[in-house]
Amino acid sequence: MTRRSMPAPVAPGPRTGDGRPLSALVVLSASLMLATPGISTAQQPQAKPPDSKPSSVSHTLEAGEAETDAPRRKLVKWNEYEGRFFTIRMGGAALYDYAGYSQDDASAQQFDLTPQGKLRDARFLLKGRFKFKRAVTWTAGIMYDGPTGEFLFRETGLMVEVPEVWGHLFIGRTKEGFSLNKVMSGYAGWTMERATIHDATIPILADGVKWLGYAPKLGVLWNLGVYGDWLSKGQTFSTYEHQVSGRLAWLPVLSEETVLHIGMSARYGKPADGVLRLRSRPESFLAPYFVDTEEFAADSTRMLAGELYYRPGSLLFGSEYFVEQAHAPESGNPWFHGGDAVVSWLSTGERRGYNTRGGYFSQISPARTVFRGGPGAWELLGRYSYIDLDAGALRGGRF
Repeated sequence: MTRRSMPAPVAPGPRTGDGRPLSALVVLSASLMLATPGISTAQQPQAKPPDSKPSSVSHTLEAGEAETDAPRRKLVKWNEYEGRFFTIRMGGAALYDYAGYSQDDASAQQFDLTPQGKLRDARFLLKGRFKFKRAVTWTAGIMYDGPTGEFLFRETGLMVEVPEVWGHLFIGRTKEGFSLNKVMSGYAGWTMERATIHDATIPILADGVKWLGYAPKLGVLWNLGVYGDWLSKGQTFSTYEHQVSGRLAWLPVLSEETVLHIGMSARYGKPADGVLRLRSRPESFLAPYFVDTEEFAADSTRMLAGELYYRPGSLLFGSEYFVEQAHAPESGNPWFHGGDAVVSWLSTGERRGYNTRGGYFSQISPARTVFRGGPGAWELLGRYSYIDLDAGALRGGRF
């Protein structure tokens, strides 16, 4: 089992062997705090009653995307500056993880797991907008990385609204845009971690240019990005010299009550220094890597992924599956694959918000918080995930 402390309230950010136990995970999570305020600089909408249901569909997008969605409740004002030409809003977040394990004999022979807790990360975030005729927003984040003890730049850059190309352009450090669940804030996802295949194959951040668009009449959204490592070379997430990543999704059903999202992602990348390594933990940040190909020579990689999500009211059903081929003749040009399936029910009646511009689900905001005598938000969910890194001459493991 894994448990994580709630982030310090001001702004959400990302969360960053054939061992048979732990391959399926069912979690009962209770979100008793009121929604963690995100960093937002958009004009505040007219105030709603504190315990009314917010809109479950959003059509706005700013620099930082899912990491800095606007909070439902505006708790403080001292962290904002509203000037004549620009605005600034500051915030922060911290994550502390604790993990405990239950192993069978086969698992215990492969891995020595001990319960422990550790500071995962702490970050300081800034966000704002320039008051131009054309919407221009910016974001900057500095994170203390617990495992390495280093300070790193997180999502940082400018986003410009470009209606001439039906969307926005982002320049800077961001998420590639491959996979709905990878784009989502780490604080907002189902269970403690993303699926094992996500962490094995897709770097959490990349430096480059990304085009995000949405055609509401067609119910189609997309993003396309080109990235390189000339600024990030040497950092833990920078495992590619350059990559191109794109995503296309269709929303055949979109309303306050129901969302149906069907999408596909594609990616091409050139590994840094011609070396690739795929590995993943068992969806526990404090555990060792359960599957690991070790380093092998690879000229390039190609990936495809499909995603399907259906949200009828307080229920959510979803699945994603990845397939990756490495052009690595010495290892037999291996194919790797994996994915997950999730079912979620918010028993207190909330609905996960959906953003049409970014194509992702947002964090859960309790309809009636404990601070106003309510029950908070309770979610019952189950998820099954799978990864197979045994391919060609490589034996990275299945989990």
